[in-house]
Amino acid sequence: MNRGLIVSCQALENEPLHSSFIMSRMAVAAKQGGAVGIRANSVEDIKAIKEVVDLPVIGIIKIDYPDMVPYITPTMTEVDALVSTGVDVIAVDATINQDIEFLKEIFIKYPNQKFMADISTVEEGIRAGELGFHYVGTTLVGYTEQSKGINNFDVLEELIKNCKAKIVAEGNFDTPEKARLALEKGAYTVVVGGAITRPQLITKKFNDEIIKAL
Repeated sequence: MNRGLIVSCQALENEPLHSSFIMSRMAVAAKQGGAVGIRANSVEDIKAIKEVVDLPVIGIIKIDYPDMVPYITPTMTEVDALVSTGVDVIAVDATINQDIEFLKEIFIKYPNQKFMADISTVEEGIRAGELGFHYVGTTLVGYTEQSKGINNFDVLEELIKNCKAKIVAEGNFDTPEKARLALEKGAYTVVVGGAITRPQLITKKFNDEIIKAL
């Protein structure tokens, strides 16, 4: 992955833009806007995106399993499916909720594949770096029980200083100023999603301010 802005082009089944075709067009728009990479969810979306843009892709598969907390590429089944797409980087949940033996196994099975750890605390990020992850992203800061109330910039700065892997700023770096600051602090790259590619959230942000004047 190159340094700069990576745009997360995702829409889940319950969202208005859920469509592999629409996500591929989002990726084209992101490239035109200067993005250096794409993060995408599902084999279908990744294949559609790779057909229309030549940017590096971080691939994930979001899936809920009964009695399992991790939902971002949580098992080898999803890893296998992503490898089959030829995706550049595969991101997996690497929080303390995930089985560490699974995290070790992915490197054994796919020694030539680049992997990114989605983590929520400094300790999880340092562990991921020691396990051999090429990239560690602050993706889940604030979204797990162990990271409630933690500031994403605090986690980012500690990992930049103490983690072996390249650090990816992801998760609520939702303004141009925050994204720039993350890179200035030493993040390798920054991933922005909903603030760019989820129009329902962008609309709500405007509307929440506008209704104050009505």
